[in-house]
Amino acid sequence: MSPPFSILSITLLLLILSFAAATGKAQDDIVRSSCVHASYPKLCLHTLSACSDHACKTPRDLAQAAVKVSLSRARRLSSYLAQVPTTGAKMRQQAALSDCAEQISDTVDDLSKTLSELKHLGRRGEAFQWQMSNAQTWVSAALTNEDTCLDGIPYVDDKKIKSDVKRKIKNVAKVTSNALYMINRLDESRGRRDL
Repeated sequence: MSPPFSILSITLLLLILSFAAATGKAQDDIVRSSCVHASYPKLCLHTLSACSDHACKTPRDLAQAAVKVSLSRARRLSSYLAQVPTTGAKMRQQAALSDCAEQISDTVDDLSKTLSELKHLGRRGEAFQWQMSNAQTWVSAALTNEDTCLDGIPYVDDKKIKSDVKRKIKNVAKVTSNALYMINRLDESRGRRDL
């Protein structure tokens, strides 16, 4: 191997590594810059940090990732609520948990529709505005469902169930709030090519 070839090879390798590092940093920067003003910035960074590794290059990617996180947690909560024992519980506790399960099921539906809408989001014009309005409405409805579910928690007598349900609902509500923030950021990005 001749010395000029070795120097050229090393230089090329260093350029490739620095480009890869810069690309990774740029993806990490989009997550950081997007999460800094979210309702729950630390949670936003935590839940979207995996997205910065490969998939999130645009505000649209981040919005989809945030909705996926919210949808995943809402589905887990829905499964949990379906398994909460209500046998022997007072009627008001049974009603509260049943209503809550229904609200979270509606949340799952709303977030699923939101994700579908974001996947087919246009770039401009009336179609974009219509799709954005739908996405914002559905995520807002999901937040309302979660709040309604929380309203019934005082009627749950079992302290452990009450504590678990309340904690899980608040967690889903926080990631849903962050998802709405990411969707609202898309409206700010309207017409940009990096949407």
